[in-house]
Amino acid sequence: NLKKQGILALTFADPSDYAKIQEDDLIAIRGLKAFAPGTPLTMVLTHKDGKTDEVKVSHSYNADQIRWFKAGSALNLLRQQIVH
Repeated sequence: NLKKQGILALTFADPSDYAKIQEDDLIAIRGLKAFAPGTPLTMVLTHKDGKTDEVKVSHSYNADQIRWFKAGSALNLLRQQIVH
């Protein structure tokens, strides 16, 4: 499961936004500090020419899965809990 591995699984709020991604884009995700269940995030695409596009993305993470993501994976979170 991607979520247990600490991978951010997102879907486009508007599927047509997928076409905005270009091969050489740099991608940033805004809203991770406030990452919460039911709260959408924003993907910022910085194109090679310096122009940017902002795309709304959704997730299906619950509170536990968000903790996994922030720890890097479910196993990392378990390790942190054991060590502390």
